[in-house]
Amino acid sequence: MNHSISLTVNGARRDFVLDDPRVTLLDLLRERLHLTGTKKGCDRGQCGACTILVDGKRINSCLALAISHEGADIVTIEGVARGDQLHPVQAAFIAHDGFQCGFCTPGQIMSAIGMMQEAQAGNDPERIRECMSGNLCRCGAYAGIVDAVLEAQAGADETNRRRSA
Repeated sequence: MNHSISLTVNGARRDFVLDDPRVTLLDLLRERLHLTGTKKGCDRGQCGACTILVDGKRINSCLALAISHEGADIVTIEGVARGDQLHPVQAAFIAHDGFQCGFCTPGQIMSAIGMMQEAQAGNDPERIRECMSGNLCRCGAYAGIVDAVLEAQAGADETNRRRSA
């Protein structure tokens, strides 16, 4: 039995026919849309390499059935930059060496963006570490990751202050 679903992925509406209702968002993104920035790490929701934003909230796409997200707005790492202009979190990761091998970096960045959108980041390094604890880095780039999130959050705070002035 086939199931039809529609999703908005990185701003574009996409229609799919699923021949198996057990297809995860991770597999749909990687295998059908070739958006391979979202990584398949543990495939059990424990490493965070597959983190994406669904309706503005960060989730582990390896645990999410595609069929359960009919009509959802999905953003992957491929959808955060605007042309040649990196997202501020991406730029901060580069500036602070928030990666080494790079495998976890897309999930880390998506988690950081989601955390900031959820107003969870603030300027407390310990709070950021706690909120990012679902994203593992085998290389141990955690200090750079926290510094990158702090910088991106400070930039977002400054932008918000200018807008409200």
